[in-house]
Amino acid sequence: MIENNMIPDDFLSLASVQAAEEDALLNRQNVVGVALGTKWSGGRDTGEKAITVLVDTKMPHEMLREDDLVPSTLSGVPTDVQEVGVLQAGRSIAAPKANGSPSVLDDVPSPALSRPDELAREQVGPFTLAKRFRPAFGGLSVGHFKITAGTYGTAVYDATALPGKPAKYYILSNNHVLANSNAAAIGDPILQPGPFDGGVVPTDVIARLSRFVPIKFIAAGQPVPLNFVDAAIAEGQFHDLDRRIFWVGDLKGTNVAPAVGTVVQKTGRTTNWTTGRITNINATVDVNYGGGRVARFAQQLLTTDMSAGGDSGSLVADLSENAVGLLFAGSPVVTVINRITLVEAALGIRVHP
Repeated sequence: MIENNMIPDDFLSLASVQAAEEDALLNRQNVVGVALGTKWSGGRDTGEKAITVLVDTKMPHEMLREDDLVPSTLSGVPTDVQEVGVLQAGRSIAAPKANGSPSVLDDVPSPALSRPDELAREQVGPFTLAKRFRPAFGGLSVGHFKITAGTYGTAVYDATALPGKPAKYYILSNNHVLANSNAAAIGDPILQPGPFDGGVVPTDVIARLSRFVPIKFIAAGQPVPLNFVDAAIAEGQFHDLDRRIFWVGDLKGTNVAPAVGTVVQKTGRTTNWTTGRITNINATVDVNYGGGRVARFAQQLLTTDMSAGGDSGSLVADLSENAVGLLFAGSPVVTVINRITLVEAALGIRVHP
């Protein structure tokens, strides 16, 4: 189902063609996703709107069967085949990067520190975000006590009417970070920092798993189920949880329909502060969770590569500090993001007043 309010008007007609052709495209060899974007030629963006077909590996035409070839147009809409590699959630954990290592677009200035009491840039060593902090804040290492580590996205509360005082406060991150890819029990301890970074029970327990959206995996011989978010929340104490995101600041709103070309930012446990550009919207992608488990996600956003293993759960915002989505998967080429409006609806939360 196409959520029209999430798609810019100039892509609506393409979205209809995408919906009609998507299942057939996803059944082709090597295809791992279908999305809306622009056509690239010779390494340059032509600006022409197109249906993007994502493949793990581009293969010569002669090595593909006739029915696996992607046509150059679909109902008059151009197609563009892009090689993205294998899309993975819960990628192998990586050591946090040293200063200067993260991916930052050349035309995006570094932000001013959002609060005077934040660490100065020269103080941010390669393991800063993997350490214990109280109160904890967005960008830090966090995780279910049986995983390695992911990222604390931000602090949130239930989507009850305002004004009023929220009854509970939560950490927002991914299911595979806080709920161990469906294997956790409600009430399980959440550690900050995550276990890979030295977090232990009970010393580093910051929250308890409260809610998660189950991930529906593809099963042989069964209809392919659709997922929309890899998301979970864990309840903690108000004084332990800060809404600010290191180097991003406090969220000011939500960007309901980010456009292709929008520059976004995130702070994550492994790659620190990075920026990227949205390359595709309305993406349906098959994501590998390891152990032979694959899940199909719809209505996702794709950006240029801006993450690594351990960054899962990062809150992605535009440069005006409006929430865009929740980072959950990627490859060496792209990063995959759940739309924030879908995350809020699925968990019944707010990410900002």
